[in-house]
Amino acid sequence: MENLTNTIRDFAWTDLSRNDRWQDWRAAKIRASQALASAKPVALPRLDRPDPAALSEILLRCSMQNFALYDARQTAPDLETVSSALLTFAEGLGLTVTENHRSAGHAQVVALRTSSDEGKKGYIPYTPRPMNWHTDGYYNPAHSPVKGFILHCFQQAASGGENHLLDPEIAYLRLRDENPAYVRALMHPAAMTIPENRENDGTLRPAATGPVFFADEATGRLQMRYTARTRSIAWRDDPATRDAAEWLRDWLIRGDPLGRRIRLQPGQGIVCNNALHDRTGFTDGEGAQARIVLRIRFHQRVREDFRGAA
Repeated sequence: MENLTNTIRDFAWTDLSRNDRWQDWRAAKIRASQALASAKPVALPRLDRPDPAALSEILLRCSMQNFALYDARQTAPDLETVSSALLTFAEGLGLTVTENHRSAGHAQVVALRTSSDEGKKGYIPYTPRPMNWHTDGYYNPAHSPVKGFILHCFQQAASGGENHLLDPEIAYLRLRDENPAYVRALMHPAAMTIPENRENDGTLRPAATGPVFFADEATGRLQMRYTARTRSIAWRDDPATRDAAEWLRDWLIRGDPLGRRIRLQPGQGIVCNNALHDRTGFTDGEGAQARIVLRIRFHQRVREDFRGAA
């Protein structure tokens, strides 16, 4: 398993002129994803005191396929205590630099639930509507990318609310299989622009332009910034970029055998290096039984060996 992980981690994905290690990396990625395709969530008896062996397994899975599922059923009954436990859990994974999100509550933890609050109107995460494929923070400026996040189910919907997950490196792999020019186009620094947006409180979120695929500065690993939305988005005006965006959107609609789907149970969660994901629509329970999922975003990846470190 170590050799497989090293092959994945050390691949120079940004250099499309070299094919000498491409086939080895491609085979390793597919083997790793297939091996984890039906793996049970990692058991965490205590979210606030994560077992070292469980943490090691989560780190390994994230290194191999950029996401891991966990099961911490014995959690506290109140949001604040669970939020604090999540931060302790995250710290054990090397996730410490949180995004300063406008809707964050206790210690930058966002409680995603159906809401009619003025500051959340019009934003799909706070409605029961389905969410299309995306990575988190795709509208963030280039200097402040989201590189990892945790989703933790506090309370499940009455029905629906299923997530589908895909490793961004598998998206790269499929695109490169189809046409290496697609990968090159989506690495361009002006590949995708999200126009400016005026928030409900009058603040302006400036336009964000950047690549779809970019390198994490610390590790060199591939990161992805993407949304399948067709409105309020501008792709770079060249044929390869338009074709790549269309192919990627169609591929996500078709689905991939290396994807994962899960309807999180209370106490279960996802930790990832900003994996591609969507969410099906859902029906809330009555009153206090409404769906609540806690989310923390980070400006760093799940811990792994740093490039060049001893």
